[in-house]
Order: sequence, then structure tokens, then C-alpha cells
Amino acid sequence: MNHDKELRSERGYVAGLYARLDAERARVQGEHEAALRGHGATAVERDVEVRAAAKQMKRLHVADSGLCFGRLDTGAGDRSYIGRIGLFDEEDDYEPLLLDWRAPASRAFYVATAATPEDVRRRRQFHSRGRQVVDFADEEFGGPGGGGDTALLAAVNAPRGEGMRDIVATIQAEQDGIIRLDHPGVLVVEGGPGTGKTVVALHRVAYLLYTQRERIERGGVLVVGPNPAFLDHISRVLPSLGESDVVFVTTGDLVPGLRATAEDTPDAARLKGSLFILDVLAAAIADRQRLPERPLPIELADTEVRIDAETVQWAREEARASGLPHNEARTVFAEIVIYVLTERAIARISRGWLTRTDRDGWEQLRADLVKELAENEAFTAALDELWPVLTPESLLAYLYTSGGHPTLARADVEAWTMSDVPLLDELVDLLGRDTSADRAAEQAAARERQAEAEYAAGAMDILALDREEMDEDVGLAAANLLHAEDLADRFVERDTRELVERAAADRDWTYRHVVVDEAQELSEMEWRVLMRRCPSRSFTVVGDLAQRRSAAGATAWGTMLDPYVRGRWAYRSLTVNYRTPAEIMAVAAALLTEFAPGVTPPESVRVCGVQPWSRHVTGDELPAAIEQFVQGEAGRDGTSVVIGPAGVPNAVVPSETKGLEFDAVLVVEPERILADGAAGAADLYVALTRATQRLGVLHRGPLPSALTGPAVTATPAGSG
Repeated sequence: MNHDKELRSERGYVAGLYARLDAERARVQGEHEAALRGHGATAVERDVEVRAAAKQMKRLHVADSGLCFGRLDTGAGDRSYIGRIGLFDEEDDYEPLLLDWRAPASRAFYVATAATPEDVRRRRQFHSRGRQVVDFADEEFGGPGGGGDTALLAAVNAPRGEGMRDIVATIQAEQDGIIRLDHPGVLVVEGGPGTGKTVVALHRVAYLLYTQRERIERGGVLVVGPNPAFLDHISRVLPSLGESDVVFVTTGDLVPGLRATAEDTPDAARLKGSLFILDVLAAAIADRQRLPERPLPIELADTEVRIDAETVQWAREEARASGLPHNEARTVFAEIVIYVLTERAIARISRGWLTRTDRDGWEQLRADLVKELAENEAFTAALDELWPVLTPESLLAYLYTSGGHPTLARADVEAWTMSDVPLLDELVDLLGRDTSADRAAEQAAARERQAEAEYAAGAMDILALDREEMDEDVGLAAANLLHAEDLADRFVERDTRELVERAAADRDWTYRHVVVDEAQELSEMEWRVLMRRCPSRSFTVVGDLAQRRSAAGATAWGTMLDPYVRGRWAYRSLTVNYRTPAEIMAVAAALLTEFAPGVTPPESVRVCGVQPWSRHVTGDELPAAIEQFVQGEAGRDGTSVVIGPAGVPNAVVPSETKGLEFDAVLVVEPERILADGAAGAADLYVALTRATQRLGVLHRGPLPSALTGPAVTATPAGSG
């Protein structure tokens, strides 16, 4: 094979693909402009067409980078090119010019091996810069090897930039099997550091959107991550694959408008995260449904009535038996109390002038009394005392300050914690809404609608050229009415927000698929929140039980999932570490052996040639040592970070680096991190496995035993 000749040929073919891409882009641009003009289309139809064209334009735009990244040659002599999207030859019966990486025919590109070649004779991987193919590497099956893992090793060795990159060109067979797995329920993907579980989950979303686009796009996808830095890190992957109908949140953002800013003690987090808290919440609500200590007098125009404990007991039993949420059951409670009070008032007022046979008189008197009670401030105050309208925030504030649960007690009830969010979400359903406010809103909306219709009818009158002729034509009058209603519809404000904006702002939104990252940290209560968000129970769950630090997190996947999807969840594991070089993973594996001896660390696919190092410093020397590391990394390509316990200047805590990766990592005072028990061990394991090239350790106290082995040198790399 003449390499240069082949390279020129491939460059010509890829250039043709870009020409086809540009033509497709121009066609969709024309459709978008036509939809914006909306000739002959209703407002709704125009909006649908505009949105569809805009989405297609986005997909075509992101495909420009790395459009085609490979080629497959089969034993039968067929040739297929693999890329980010599918392109077809419109002049040749829509023959495929480029296969979408998610298409079934592309699968062999990722899974073919020498042992199972999948009828593949040659796999070719392109190295491109912009629109130009710079070079290619071949892997021959059934003969001498070619490029092998060249593309993969180039990707994992490359300096880290801003944010996670997609792996569409270098997906490995183990990862591809998970991405394409046809499982309708919950898929759990467990893998140690660097196994690519996060990026695999995101590519699985892109694959599901390709194979089930109509089903999933209607509700969108929710991605839940451990912290905002992590979400920012991964947020570019799906857009780079042409998918944008995705909401990214932490568990602290699951209730719209709420921001969790405080931390709970481990004991409080454990209690709030357990299902036992449901009984605590129910008891707190019941405690606000009170009996009066003494009869409450209500002065009416012609008599006085009293709300006694017996009446309230009956009303409370009926309201609770209704099965309605607390705020909605208030109507039942009030109806019983009103019935008793009006019966007593009628009996007193009607003596001597109203008989039981005078039904109309009785009903009129009752109606007058009901109206009077509705306007009576003392009666309203009594209802608020005995069965108050509650909000999730006010109920939790009451719970935390009532003294009934010392573990939950805290002074600042407005600084919400991550553990509060599932409780607040649960209370939305337990309390329900204030129906009186809903009725007022509905009545106001009806009045506004009527006013708009009247205005529209008036506008039609003004536009009429001959009123007398129109009045004589009943059919035309009826048509006029329809036109008036149509005109009124135009005054209704349409929700023009994108799906992501609408979903993120709506607590009751239900998604068609949910991705949960660092899932080992989620509590039982947080799983309840997520299950409410996805009634179809379509999840991709990724995590590593060995990295769990939350006191309320998972110790086994079945504990969290079986209550919702028993028999409907599948488990897959990733065993190969693509991020962490063997030199660094040896250090992390030694720590893992100490705190999780039953867990097998993932196997690294590469070495970096640089040994991790450690250095003892005094408290006075520590700031200068950190600055030396920062300055030394400033002159290199890639990214770096300092990780340490809380309170170390210029360092981030380990939990804030979960899921992230850096070229160089400096771990400060690992002995202090490790002092936090099991959570500290998990934190240190996370800190040690963030680096892709270089790892250093600064310690003031004794170096933890796991870091004293031969894998760690006593001198920083590059020092004399």
C-alpha cells in the first residue's frame, strides 16, 4: 500500500463528505427561514417547524468537527466510513456516504478484535485537524498488526483542556457494549476511577436519542451530578454529539427555585436520607392538625357559636380519611366545622319563626350563615390555628425548631442543605397546594379570558365593512364569532422557552431518561425524588461503591433500586482504567486494599514514565511548597489542581473534584484527609486518582502507610 497515495484519496473522500454536509446545512437553513416566515401555517405549526429546523441545524453544526473519523473494510470487499452523523447520496438512491457512529452497521468499528473480527478485514482511524485528514492508522485483522491502539493512546495521553471530551472516535468494546445495551429499565454501570463510566453514560444518552428519539425527546433527559464543577466539566459532551434536550442539575437543584448552601452533620444527613424520615414528616404534619384546648367563640350577627374539641375531632377524622394532601384536605375539615356551626346557629336563630317544613327558609338561612362565616375574621383565624395552610419550607422550619428531634435541630432554618431538598420535594406531595389560591387564580384567568374574547369581538366589529349585511347573514355571524375566538387566542401568551428551560423550571416535569452520576452518594430519599421525575423508570446509573463518602449513600445497589424496579435493573462493570497511569494507580490501589479490601481496582492501559512523589514539610514551609507546584505547572500544557482538607489555602476539597481529571495533581496533608474515617479514605482515593500524568504529595504529619511503598519516590519529579 502506498501510504501517501492512500492519504490523498482519503482526503478527497472526506472533502466530499464536507461538501455534502455543507449542502445539507444550506437545505436545513432554507427550511428554517421558510418556517420563520410561516406562510400559511398556524402559530403552533410554525413554532414546531422552527424548533425542528433549529435542532437539525445544531446537529449539523457540531458535526463539522471530526465529521469522519474511521473506515471499515470487510472481507467481502465492502467499505464503510464512520462519523458523527449519517450522510447519504441523494443522487444514488440515498446510498450511505457516512454511517452515524450509533448505527448498527457501525458497531463493528468498536468491537472488532483479532479473536472476533466481525467480518472486518481492516479498521482505519483518521487523525484530523479541522476539515483536513492529517494521517491515518490501520489495524489489520487476520494479518500483521497496524495502528492498534494508536488513536486511543493518543487521546488518553493528550493534555487535558476545559471540560470532558467525547470519545466517539475511540470507544472501546467494553464501553460500546454498555452504550448499545437494549435494556428498558435501570442500567447500573460500576467502574473505578478512570474507566470512563461518565462519558459512557453520556454516549448512551446520545445512542438512545438516536434509536428512540421520538419517545425521549418529548420529555428530555435529566443528568444528575455531584457538584456544579462536575456538571460544567461534562456539559459539552452531549452538545458535541448534537444532542441538546438535556437538563444538568445537582441533587440540590431538583426543587426549582431552591438553592442548597449549607452542610448537615453526618448524623443529620443519615436521618434525613433514610426512609424513616417519612414517618417524621407525617408526624410533623399531623401535629399541626390540632384540637382546641378550649372552645373557640365565633361572634355572628345574630348569635354566638363555639368551635369545640368534639367538632374538630370529627372534622379532623373526616379530613384525614379523605386521603387528600394536607392543604387540600383543609376544605373537607372546614366543611364539617361549617356544617356543625351553621346547624347550631340555625337552631338558635330560628326559634319561634322557622319550622322544619320551611325548607326554602332553612336553606336561605344556611347560605347566609355560610357567607357570614367565610367573611368572619375570627373563624378564619380559628381554621388557620386548627388546620393551617402549610408550605414545605414552613413545615421543615417547624420540625427543626420544635425540639422533637434533637438530631435535626438547627438555628438557621433558611439555609437549606442538600439533605433538605428531598424532604422539601416530598412535602410538595404530602401537603398539596392551597386550593383556595388555585380557585382564585382560575377565576381571575376566566375573567381575563372573557375580557380578551370581548376585546377580540370588538376588533372584528371595527374591521367589518358592512354591519347590516353581516347581521342579516347568520352564517357569517357565526363565522365572525369563530374569528373572534381565534383572535382572542392570539392574545394568549405562548410558552416559547426551549424544552430544557421549561423542564428545569417545573417541579412536576417528568423526563423520559435520567442519568445519575456518582450514584453511590445518593440517599434513599434522593432516589425517591428521582423516581418521581421519571415514571417510566428509564435510568443509566453510574458510580463506584468504593468511592462512597456520604453517610446516607448506597452500600449495595439493590438496597436503593429494588423498592422501585425489582427485577428490572441490570448491572454492568467497567474494568479498564483509561485515565490513570499505572504508576499512579499503584498508589491508589494500595490505599484501596486498606479500606476496601474486597474491591478490585481497575487495570490501567498505559504508563506515563513519571513516578508519584511525596515530601514532608513544616507548617511554615507548606504555602511555599504549594506555590512551587503551581508555578511549575503554569509553564506546562494541560491542567493542574491542589487538593487538600478544608482550610488549606489554594486547595479544593476532594469531594469537589469528583469526576474531574487533571494532568497534574498535588495532594496536601493526606493524613488529615484520612482522619475522617471511611469518608476520609474515600476522599483520599478520589484525590489520588484525578491525575493523568503527574502526582505529588505534601504531608506535615506521618505519611499514611499506603503512600509509603516503593511506588512513591521521596523527591519531586524534576528536582535534583
